[in-house]
Amino acid sequence: MSAHEEVAIRRQIEKVVEGLRAKDLDALREPYVSDVVSFDVEPPLQHVGIEAKLANWTRVFEVFETVDYELRDLALTIGGDAAYGHAFGRLSGTMRNGVATAGMWVRVTYGLRRIDGTWRIAHDQVSVPFDILSGKGVVDLEP
Repeated sequence: MSAHEEVAIRRQIEKVVEGLRAKDLDALREPYVSDVVSFDVEPPLQHVGIEAKLANWTRVFEVFETVDYELRDLALTIGGDAAYGHAFGRLSGTMRNGVATAGMWVRVTYGLRRIDGTWRIAHDQVSVPFDILSGKGVVDLEP
């Protein structure tokens, strides 16, 4: 794995974090391929295309006055023109009703492709563990 490639991928993922904090949909569009497939925590099971991905963030921005996003423990594997990474992420902030929330930690996986020399996110998946007996998500875990 080239240090240069790792820096380039980390920079693309950081653009997502910056775009969320700024609530900037145009900035969020840039790191993704147009046909991104996202397995997000919201239904349906998959969101296909950048417009579907951005629609998820639009809903978040409608609920939150301020947004923060923290990413921890990003690990990357790079081979040729494909890469993947995994990390823990947490969305937090102040909701429009004035209530501050620390959010919850989720598991995040990224699949990236190098297209014309630029790394782009082609797939992401966000999940929470669940309690098998109750069938409910466990949202109070920390990395």
